[in-house]
Amino acid sequence: QVQVVESGGGLVQVGGSLRLSCAASGSTLPISTFAWYRQAPGNQRDRVAIITSSGYTNYADSVKGRFTISRDNAKNTVYLQMNSLKPEDTAVYYCKIVDSTLSYYWGQGTQVTVSS
Repeated sequence: QVQVVESGGGLVQVGGSLRLSCAASGSTLPISTFAWYRQAPGNQRDRVAIITSSGYTNYADSVKGRFTISRDNAKNTVYLQMNSLKPEDTAVYYCKIVDSTLSYYWGQGTQVTVSS
């Protein structure tokens, strides 16, 4: 049973920073891709950032230059460093992992609230 657990969300003021973590466990298969998504109330779930096993990264235009995704393969963990946060970054952030069979799993989400 694969488990994906996010942490690190919270309340922060405009211009502040947060670091999200996502740890995957329970799988014997290598994780191919980690991705962060976010969903604000009334909106669809959108991808924020992705990192592959080769280290390729890609970001949504709205977060480029402010967010950084990284991974620790030994710990099956991905991080999202979020700087210069804006009110429009407020959302529930979800982690998605894709293993080597292309099966994917979601975490339960962590709330990020940016107050002005």
